[in-house]
Amino acid sequence: MTAIQAARAAANIREELGETVEMENGHYGEFKVFVDNDQVVEGGPLAFLGVLPSVSEVRDAVAAKLPDAKKPSA
Repeated sequence: MTAIQAARAAANIREELGETVEMENGHYGEFKVFVDNDQVVEGGPLAFLGVLPSVSEVRDAVAAKLPDAKKPSA
């Protein structure tokens, strides 16, 4: 994930879910998202080619790990 894409995903999580986001640089082609040390998204081999999960896919995966009280209402 490029720095811009990562920043967009982080901003979306902050805005939509009200959660704190920490970003760390990884190796080229590495894309992983963790919630409370549990991995919820991994780019897999396609991340190396630049094919990454969308911002909404990342947000939804994070939301699924949150307690019900913190999930956004539909």
